Amino acid sequence: MKLRISGVSKSFDTTPVLTDIGLEVAQGSRTAIVGSSGCGKTTLLRVIAGFIDPDCGEISLGNRVLVAPRRGVPAHRRGIGYVAQDGALFPHLSVAANIGFGLPRTGRTQRIVEVMKLTSLDAALATRYPHQLSGGQQQRVALARALAPRPEVVLLDEPFSALDTGLREQTRAAVITALERSGTTTVLVTHDQEEALSFGDGVAVMMRGSLPQSGSPQSVFGNPGSAEIAALMGSIVLLPAVRVGNEIDSALGRIDVRHDRSNGAESVSAMVRPSQVSLSVDLSHGSASVTGVRHIGPTALVSLRTLGEQPVALLITIPAQQTQSLAVGAVVGLKVGGGAVLYPASAAIQ
Repeated sequence: MKLRISGVSKSFDTTPVLTDIGLEVAQGSRTAIVGSSGCGKTTLLRVIAGFIDPDCGEISLGNRVLVAPRRGVPAHRRGIGYVAQDGALFPHLSVAANIGFGLPRTGRTQRIVEVMKLTSLDAALATRYPHQLSGGQQQRVALARALAPRPEVVLLDEPFSALDTGLREQTRAAVITALERSGTTTVLVTHDQEEALSFGDGVAVMMRGSLPQSGSPQSVFGNPGSAEIAALMGSIVLLPAVRVGNEIDSALGRIDVRHDRSNGAESVSAMVRPSQVSLSVDLSHGSASVTGVRHIGPTALVSLRTLGEQPVALLITIPAQQTQSLAVGAVVGLKVGGGAVLYPASAAIQ
């Protein structure tokens, strides 16, 4: 069923935390809400779950109204599963008992077996206790417990943030696979833009208690609504530029225009990703001096400073073998592929 949030606001004392939130999550889809710490992500999730009452707004699930002015469905009757950041497993209960907690006695054992298979948990883990599991296993048990009652929506509150890098990627992949199999509508909140972009069908950007942009991962990453959103979604280079027909003239040379959010202004701020910049022997497009080279296994981070009246510093990643002829002070050519997104000249990152 579609989850629909409309006009939701929430303040604690006199401090606004959520402001006029609107979002739709299609049935069976996976949407990530991404934002920095303290922007209101967890508060929104807890409002959806029914743990916190909003000051105003409506939330519906399919044809059921969960929240409306002066009324709301209690959390335990919403049909929503919730996975906390730390999993929140009962330490004194086995894996099977954690998963089966709250399920009706009839069919409980069968359902436990089903969701353990669904979340790729080995049957031998059923009798173990949370302290005997790895962090990734604990999170999958928490997901299994949330899926066991067959909720219509599952909410994930930064469930991978406490895991180290390798385990985080492995656990995230296992969780996504389980959610695909179950077909459950899912909302994830995270501060990790890569996690948000790889999680599923939709991304919503949260900043200072509002959702200024939402859409497919490709549209939010490729056509961010502001320079601030662009920076939240990954490293950027923001540089002053002047429009020349369907191109711009900048410290990185002539660049095609991919999207224009500057209202057609002549002087603009142009945004490109460092991954769009490559080194070239041709100095006619753009040129820079090398200010540093740092090797990281098979790749290298190259620090550059463009030449010209308005120098721009940038950091790009290239294969390590391409750095053999690079030395600090060397002048290299720059080439930008994929085009730039244009913002008003006053665009800034707060």
